Amino acid sequence: MACSVQVSNGTMAQEEINLYIDRAKQNYGKEPIHMDIHIDGDFVDIDYTFQTKPFDRIRRITGYLVGTLDRFNNGKRAEEHDRVKHQI
Repeated sequence: MACSVQVSNGTMAQEEINLYIDRAKQNYGKEPIHMDIHIDGDFVDIDYTFQTKPFDRIRRITGYLVGTLDRFNNGKRAEEHDRVKHQI
């Protein structure tokens, strides 16, 4: 995945830009898809944009917060099957 970079208020060497991309990978565990770099004298302000993750639904079933039932053992699956599901 290539990261697009916008540098404002100055110029920056590609080596330094690559180091900021590597820093984002190290700090956040993923590569940004876009970076806005604003040069302010000796300081640099960086805004990262990362790819969004899909939202997983979390439910409370038999007292546990779960996304799916695939990690339940046979006893918990039976408890979920036998529970009374109330209608609204």
